Amino acid sequence: MLPRVAFTAAALFTLVAAHSRITNFVIDGASYNGYNAKVPNNPKLLAAWSTTVNDDGWVSTESYGGPNIVCHRNASNPAGHAPVAAGDTIAFQWQGWPESHHGPVVTHLAYCGSERESCETVEKTTLSFFAIDKVGLIDPTKNATDFATARGIWASDVLIQNNASWVVQIPPKIAPGYYVLRHEIVALHFARYPGQGAQHYPQCINIQVTGEGGDRPTGTLGTRLYQPAEEGLVYDISQSPLPSYKIPGPTVYTGAKTFAAQTGAQC
Repeated sequence: MLPRVAFTAAALFTLVAAHSRITNFVIDGASYNGYNAKVPNNPKLLAAWSTTVNDDGWVSTESYGGPNIVCHRNASNPAGHAPVAAGDTIAFQWQGWPESHHGPVVTHLAYCGSERESCETVEKTTLSFFAIDKVGLIDPTKNATDFATARGIWASDVLIQNNASWVVQIPPKIAPGYYVLRHEIVALHFARYPGQGAQHYPQCINIQVTGEGGDRPTGTLGTRLYQPAEEGLVYDISQSPLPSYKIPGPTVYTGAKTFAAQTGAQC
């Protein structure tokens, strides 16, 4: 289990940048560090998976079917995990998010096992994920920004309004054990352009779920979460009016609860 990190106001800052990553996440009042590939000395004991993404960039559509789409580019298992009770929430703080990068926010879980180091040693390409939270196009009749190439209010716009943070509930009936949680923003601003496509920003953390639930939903291999021609990944966000939008990937597990309004989402 990870040591608790002091909670400071610094965790609240938002930097509007071209790309982003999770700076920290909060469970039951305790703040845990994300991984920062830009610095040489990350804490040795993290729940966040490490990557080589020193530009806070994305995973392209060319990575569908490969290991990088699972937990970002060259992701490696961390040495620790964060405890969370089934039914409790996790608040993720992103390092800002650009207004032009409209798209859905999705979260998945993958069961590693019942042993303490199950997720610390698991091969990422063997992880099977089930969705616990998916929010996409919230209101096609309104515009969140003045960008001429984008229409509608998206999950990413709600994230921006909430200090670049997002709250996810661990489903109350999920069986106890060790899980990899995959939290992701999908940017659609280039999705309509052949050769460019949707941009994926997956972030993974290890968690230990406690409780008395018995649900262990069937998952989809992380390498197979998305398909190149999937409707929600080639969507044109500049259309007027916007057609209905189908969020890519597997459907949400029936025992999950989505906080679409993200009220009080603070890290």
